[in-house]
Amino acid sequence: MQPETDEEENSKQHPLVFFDLETTGLGQDCEIIQLAAVSGGHSLNLYIIPRCRIQRGAARVTGFKVRGQRLYLHRQLVFTNSLKEVVVSFLTFLQMLGRPLLIGHNIRSFDCPLLARALDELDLRAEFQASVSGCVDTLPLARELLRDRRLQSFRQENLVRELLGINYKAHDALEDVRTLQTLYGFLQPTQDMVCRHKFTLDTMESKPAVPSSKSKIPLKLPGQRPLLEHFRQTGKETKRHDEVDPLQHEHI
Repeated sequence: MQPETDEEENSKQHPLVFFDLETTGLGQDCEIIQLAAVSGGHSLNLYIIPRCRIQRGAARVTGFKVRGQRLYLHRQLVFTNSLKEVVVSFLTFLQMLGRPLLIGHNIRSFDCPLLARALDELDLRAEFQASVSGCVDTLPLARELLRDRRLQSFRQENLVRELLGINYKAHDALEDVRTLQTLYGFLQPTQDMVCRHKFTLDTMESKPAVPSSKSKIPLKLPGQRPLLEHFRQTGKETKRHDEVDPLQHEHI
């Protein structure tokens, strides 16, 4: 059986997995506290007791605290696993879906480098690379897709508010990915656009390709009201995910 070419791989419609991390801080030396992923009705939500102290700002925003080797979220004790158990469970989740496309907001500069560090620590990078068809960051994708909308911020919670007309509780990884899944369905990027923004852990440090501002990008946004009504019927989803702006470095 001949291996697929890059062109054949890009033309395939892979399942989509939306993922997010909550961490002890903003720097690349911070650690993972929560990993969540959703794909349709399938979800994964796991917690880790970090090996380093949670920064005060992160604790205030996320609600996480460690006391006596136990992890609390908004003063409620949560069940935790080791980093290895969480990463292996994530890989199993991805493999169950058959090499999905991994999607997240601002993951190219924040979440994926942290995930790559954990995978390297556990010697699982190759297994991860074989379990996904690639990664897509919705932050630059939204900037390209919505560049004529004159939005002041492309942070996920702002996009949800501007495009879906709702406010939601951010800074919880599970709520973040549930809301991103809804937002992505609203944006409906073309397959060509998704392919342009696709990257791997090995290529994530290279600058993403952005088409010329003169080129026309089809902007097919569905009607807002039907989606908004569906969104409200399925519950008040919540999300964040902060972009990294040159003048404002926010993630948690």
